[in-house]
Amino acid sequence: MPVAPHRGPAARRRSGRRPVTSRSEIEHIALDLFSERGFDTTTVDDIAAAAGIGRRTVFRYYASKNDIPWGAFDEELDRMRETFAALPDGIPVMAGVREAVLDFNEVHPDEQPWHRRRLRLILGTPALQAHSTLRYAAWRQVVADYAGRRLGLPSDDLLPQTIGHASLGVALAAYERWLAEDASAGAGAELRDLLDAAFRALEHGLTPEPVR
Repeated sequence: MPVAPHRGPAARRRSGRRPVTSRSEIEHIALDLFSERGFDTTTVDDIAAAAGIGRRTVFRYYASKNDIPWGAFDEELDRMRETFAALPDGIPVMAGVREAVLDFNEVHPDEQPWHRRRLRLILGTPALQAHSTLRYAAWRQVVADYAGRRLGLPSDDLLPQTIGHASLGVALAAYERWLAEDASAGAGAELRDLLDAAFRALEHGLTPEPVR
């Protein structure tokens, strides 16, 4: 995900400053507005006005308002494909999936609060669910493509598709745990640690990893 520092509420952000030009700044402003006004009632015009830019600039980065919480998702999927391609052939398939998922979810410390807000919005906003289904399908397919290549099967075969679906479910469980811990007990566990533990359990048949 893009990295940029938090700069305070969008309503106060534009005072005396140049119009924003970076994708991360637009996303942060939009996340502020979504938190303050609600996703459904915040318009692209609202985001553009708060950022001091025109609608065209917003749409240069995003096809729709629904795409904004996802950030540079397509570019991150391309990077995930590159990560899979660089893995050694000798690594077990599920260990390779775990490595790629951990890399995909690597977030700079400055971006962690924003990442929480993104995930909370994506997972908790009914209006985003249909759009999220398309994004989830694209993510699953990247995993299935890798699994199929490693197993010598078409990526649309049952086993690669099962690995893609299982991996998404495990990732979503880790995200939800991360958000719940943040809400109930301060910072809670690191997302990377939760993902690592969950995917190691998946590697071992959804049982705790054996103690070494």
